[in-house]
Amino acid sequence: MGRESVEPKGVSQAVLGRLPVYLSYLKSQPLHFDASISATTIASALNMGEVQVRKDLAAVSGGGKPKVGYAASELINDLEDFLGYRNSEDAVVVGAGKLGLALLGYNGFIEYGFNIVAAFDANESIVSKSSDEKPIFHISKFDDLCRRMRIRIGIITVPAAAAQSVCDMMINSGILAIMNFAPTHLRVPENIALNNQNIAADLAILRKRLTEKISGEK
Repeated sequence: MGRESVEPKGVSQAVLGRLPVYLSYLKSQPLHFDASISATTIASALNMGEVQVRKDLAAVSGGGKPKVGYAASELINDLEDFLGYRNSEDAVVVGAGKLGLALLGYNGFIEYGFNIVAAFDANESIVSKSSDEKPIFHISKFDDLCRRMRIRIGIITVPAAAAQSVCDMMINSGILAIMNFAPTHLRVPENIALNNQNIAADLAILRKRLTEKISGEK
């Protein structure tokens, strides 16, 4: 039986999803290196519950002090260490269409500990081209490159009909964590971390919330 994701160190998927938000906020602030910041301040800035923020931060950092808060620099370090951002992992994309190329060309992932090194596709017409100096290889080279470079993260941006076979190929090539953008359910072994990015579902939720907002203003 497959599983949706692996939750590290006993932290829930919901908490894990909020930690990068806190980190991004902290790193955006013009704080002095020894400045302190409280969970209350963070919660207010992000429009989140104070109790929730306090519990989330306590799960990854022991530096909080009553009535003082956290040393901002130490909290940033704790969040980066917990999320593994200091240890960059190479990743590959399978599917060099518009979405795949957009991911390949985006350099912002480096800040979060990911380095997308290459894309793969079965379309001969786009193979050997590059995006921001990152190569696009034929899919036949996938296994060899992943094993030689010890790639452990794969990103799927192929059509739904091809997603499961690509997923299986990734697993057989030693990949342990998969981000799936294809709109389909994938079956993976228990030891594989799988994260499904359903853009259509997210847009549907956003539209529903918009409708509720508009209705509430009438």
